[in-house]
Amino acid sequence: MVDELDLRTFTPHPQRDAVLGEVHARPFTRLVSPFSVIHLAFLAQGEAATSDRCRFIDFCLERNLPPPEQSAKLHQIVIGTATLRWEQHSEFTTFTWIWSNTNVSAADRFDKVDGTVRSLIRALRQTGQLLVAIRLEVEQDASPTRRAEQVFDKNSLAMVATKNGAGVAASDFRVDEKGFTKILVCDLGLTSQDLGALVQRLLEIETYRPLALLGLSAALELAPSVDRIDRRLVEALEKMQIGEGLQFNNHLLAELTALAACFEKGATGSLFRFGASRAYNELVQSRLSIIEGNDVSGYPTWSSFLARRMAPAMRTCATVEDRQAALSVKLARAADLLRTRVDVEIERQHRDLLQAINERARQQLRLQCTEGLSVGAIGYYVVSLFSYLAKGAHDVGLRVEPSFLTAAFVPIAVGVIWLVSYNVRKRHLKHDNAPSVACD
Repeated sequence: MVDELDLRTFTPHPQRDAVLGEVHARPFTRLVSPFSVIHLAFLAQGEAATSDRCRFIDFCLERNLPPPEQSAKLHQIVIGTATLRWEQHSEFTTFTWIWSNTNVSAADRFDKVDGTVRSLIRALRQTGQLLVAIRLEVEQDASPTRRAEQVFDKNSLAMVATKNGAGVAASDFRVDEKGFTKILVCDLGLTSQDLGALVQRLLEIETYRPLALLGLSAALELAPSVDRIDRRLVEALEKMQIGEGLQFNNHLLAELTALAACFEKGATGSLFRFGASRAYNELVQSRLSIIEGNDVSGYPTWSSFLARRMAPAMRTCATVEDRQAALSVKLARAADLLRTRVDVEIERQHRDLLQAINERARQQLRLQCTEGLSVGAIGYYVVSLFSYLAKGAHDVGLRVEPSFLTAAFVPIAVGVIWLVSYNVRKRHLKHDNAPSVACD
């Protein structure tokens, strides 16, 4: 018996199954024409997405159908003659209803919805906001152009043939009176796998397109605010050039900080939206490059038609985003410059304060030299005391002349006191850079 290699002896990476299975996370559904599709996309994040997921689980359980697994992002169920494909994305959830329309005439297919599907859509209520509603019809028609002209507005009709030439997709990208964007697919010989892939990619294009354009709404809303903040920054810089003083700089710094906080609030909120718009636009262009083949004579392709508005919208988003980045840098530089001016002004005040303290210390030292260490005053007191000693000695019988002795003591006392005073001044002023103060 040949031994087989058992990989269970190795420790697998905790994300191994997830990353290997991602390529199969959203498989195409095999489809056979003719059939109808209703595709709905609801914006839902965080608690709203969790709530909507719970509603879908309850919807499945109420009809004895298997609910999605806890970590599943895609789930497909069959209810009677209809198929429901549920997908949960990072910021939206989609519901795709597919059913056969063989019992409906071609002229009524975009206007009528299967009664069972209609009641099921009403029963599946969502708390998220509806952004995308698509009505897609797949027909076997040998004259795609004629059929598309019957359904859509010729002024905005765009058509594209698939790369293998086995299918044609058409739409005018307008919202009808019921709120749907209509797409027509003419099956000219597509396999069930290719037809399923084509339908899914068409639905993704028309789902990601509005999501990408959400960035344009954010850009148009933010543009006036960016202009206003830019003007106020220029005014603040002009004030900075002519204004001086700590109080003025502090007031200007507070104004600039409030301006930066207001700006960062808007910029932070738009950061995700602009990044998501770029990603969704790249997905739209990727799907278009996959499905588009030959042109249909007389009508623009989906790429050229969508580019007329998508490209300027994406450039507008990029321009506002670049302006935000540049303005953020300018605000930071202006704030740093003002903080530097405030710091320098504070240091200048500290220097002046220390100089005042030093001046008071020198004045006190001068006062001490003038009053406490005055050679004349101290000499007078010392000589007076010595005269009392001389008189006392004369009175007790010593043969001394008090006035002569006192007069002889005066130069000795003054000399000694001056020497002591000089040494005291020298010790106090040896570390002082100011000129020495002479005491009288």
